Amino acid sequence: MTESATESVSESVTTPRSEHRADVIVVGAGPAGSATAYHLAKSGLDVLLLEKTAFPREKVCGDGLTPRATKQLINMGIDISEEAGWLRNKGLRIIGGGNRLQLDWPDLASYPDYGLVRKRDDFDEQLARQAQKAGARLYERCNVGAPIINDLTGRIEGVQAKLGEEKTPVTFHAPLVVAADGNSTRLSLAMGLHRREDRPMGVAVRTYFTSPRHDDDYLESWLELWDRRGAQDRLLPGYGWIFGMGDGTSNVGLGVLNTSSSFKELDWREILKAWCASMPADWGYTPENMTGPIRGAALPMAFNRQPHYTRGLLLVGDAGGLVNPFNGEGIAYAMESGAIAAEVIVQAHARATYAQRELALQRYPKILKDTYGGYYSLGRAFVKLIGNPKVMKIATQRGLTHPLLMRFTLKMLANLTDPTGGDAMDRIINGLSKVAPKA
Repeated sequence: MTESATESVSESVTTPRSEHRADVIVVGAGPAGSATAYHLAKSGLDVLLLEKTAFPREKVCGDGLTPRATKQLINMGIDISEEAGWLRNKGLRIIGGGNRLQLDWPDLASYPDYGLVRKRDDFDEQLARQAQKAGARLYERCNVGAPIINDLTGRIEGVQAKLGEEKTPVTFHAPLVVAADGNSTRLSLAMGLHRREDRPMGVAVRTYFTSPRHDDDYLESWLELWDRRGAQDRLLPGYGWIFGMGDGTSNVGLGVLNTSSSFKELDWREILKAWCASMPADWGYTPENMTGPIRGAALPMAFNRQPHYTRGLLLVGDAGGLVNPFNGEGIAYAMESGAIAAEVIVQAHARATYAQRELALQRYPKILKDTYGGYYSLGRAFVKLIGNPKVMKIATQRGLTHPLLMRFTLKMLANLTDPTGGDAMDRIINGLSKVAPKA
């Protein structure tokens, strides 16, 4: 039975709460989905949070969190103390061009001066449980399939899913649905939202090793990847990382952009093995010390799927391509977009008419573009440059010898500035972001 658009969007006001009906459905309980559900629930809305797997579950990630992501954890009330299992880091150590530079996170009013490290299998569960504590109703082992679309209005009104180990068919209904189902985002695809080919895509591969470097209090980034397996050393496009986990292991991985000519030609798992083999033996990054398989994942960058709101569906995190093209960071932007989406939904929910609610919801993509659009445009230009290994080699050889320039670069790459009252570096970066196209 079809309903009018007005009835569809306001049904949560008139329909009593039921097990499979809510004000908002959030599909996916990663950082984006859990942050969205948390902020919605804290504001008093009835939220269904649907996760296809069961916690704890693994995700491919560097496990390192910048101060930007740390701020979002604080906003969610997460206990980020060392006693609760979090390892703090002081900054970033950059290695390349024969140089080594250690930079502390900037001292800002807007962000803390430390980052964090925690494995994703545990990290994601912490956020999902926090959303539950706030009042969100979490369904694990809930594999969402097709959207339920109103034939008259074309709006999404819920989702079909298979629940539990028995894969019992169920339907969930809500006037608004948030797609937080990652890069693959089957829900967005089913609503006709496809990936933009003119936006960069990254790939990350990583594994874990037992290592004496596990308690390093700096995140380490290698701006040059050398393949030393052949008769002649070869510089590869991409960057590597080493993040101490504080639990006896290190997360070691690499990232590469699809702007490089070698993107489709190389087996990046083999490149990771070769890179690890080039490191000092006493670090322990050897096959016998590997504690798990090498895994890979895509990094959807710079708004590679748009629009971020359409016909009752909002995109957050990787589903909307919110990964920072400068550094491949996704968690901070996943959580930030979740908080932004929640605020917009809460305001829309309080409106009296369909037209007013829709006017409020249409603000969401505009806020995202105002917040990140110019910065991401600068990042797209940046990735085109570093996709050329020769450019990267020159940049590392010359740039790393200038600490002041690298402090500026750290602020730019990590998107860590004070929006008002900052220093000269902040004003330059903020100014560039404002004048760049917000595409």
